[in-house]
Amino acid sequence: MDMRAASLMACALLAATPALAGTRDLLIGLDEKITYDSNGQVNGAPGKDAVLVLDISNPDRPRIRASLPLMNSLLGPPTNLQITPDGKLGLVANSVVTTRDGDAWKIAMDNKLFVIDLAANPPKLIDTVTVGSQPSGLAISRKGDLALVANRAGKSVSVLSIEDGAVKPLDEVPLEQEAAAVAISADGTRAFVCLNKANKIAVLGVDGRKVRYDTSLDIPSAFNPYNVDITPDGHYAIVSNTGAQANNGDAVVVIEATGPHPHVVRIMSPGNGPEGFAISPDGRWAVTPLLLGSGARDSDWFKTKDGELAVMSIGRDGTLAVTGRAQLGALPEGIAFSPDSSRVYVANYIDQTLQTFRLVNGQPVQTGSAIKLPGQPASMRGIAH
Repeated sequence: MDMRAASLMACALLAATPALAGTRDLLIGLDEKITYDSNGQVNGAPGKDAVLVLDISNPDRPRIRASLPLMNSLLGPPTNLQITPDGKLGLVANSVVTTRDGDAWKIAMDNKLFVIDLAANPPKLIDTVTVGSQPSGLAISRKGDLALVANRAGKSVSVLSIEDGAVKPLDEVPLEQEAAAVAISADGTRAFVCLNKANKIAVLGVDGRKVRYDTSLDIPSAFNPYNVDITPDGHYAIVSNTGAQANNGDAVVVIEATGPHPHVVRIMSPGNGPEGFAISPDGRWAVTPLLLGSGARDSDWFKTKDGELAVMSIGRDGTLAVTGRAQLGALPEGIAFSPDSSRVYVANYIDQTLQTFRLVNGQPVQTGSAIKLPGQPASMRGIAH
């Protein structure tokens, strides 16, 4: 799709959507700097990224109600953005930028967190906050008063307060390891951080807005823990591990998150390349868009044209079982549930599409055709729950 056609489509979608803030928005980060050809990833010029505000009031007919010209990056987990529980603010962390390197473009670390007013008509950027280097996954507490940002190059977690529409940095908690993603427990007393290079999960103690790291609680994980979410009852933290992304059976690890010493209780594999990961608001389902080999070079033996959605039930004892699968587009990254847990939305980076699925007894059933997006969706997320 050329830029003029994409712009016209975006305008049409914008015009068709009422500009109402609320808890039925999703945020989608578009990265137009990183493209793919037969040899894999290609770095390009910055300046065309955007963050979309997607209205899912009609869950089977998502509509773009705003597009903000903000930087976003593929090179960070697809959980670098989230909406506060009241639906009023959207936070978006930008991991990297590209800078000129002779005739080519190279990757450089960023440290920006964008604050979007979703109650404005239309939604608008109201602040840009400095956080740690290469901010990746972020999490907002269920109370909506605290945000944590996992910083890969910074090897830290940034702590920010949220109050009266303002987001303010409070602290930087050193971890001495890269941090790829973070999740906050339902009661707000703990956070779990993916130390992706160390193959561990860090456990942070949270007391109001004070956050501390106790290394004695580190939990060994499978290879390259990249994403984490917590069941709504706070009982389990579930971690997706991406391994070497070369047609390996990558692991999903279930952690007993309560008690004095959180620990692994289950491990299973839904398939290859589970970068994106989400747990339903009702706590019954976990979903992951498997990359398979859809981002590989044409010459790689594990190359595939498309990815795959894996839907898993969550048992009372933390057991995960795949209940259904569905074909996705190429390089599926972002994934999110509707607030009532009945729909799953998946964004395909290379295809520039959004797919919507109904969950019917654990089986994903696509509703209509994939929607073309005005750019490459690198991340997607809804409200904190």
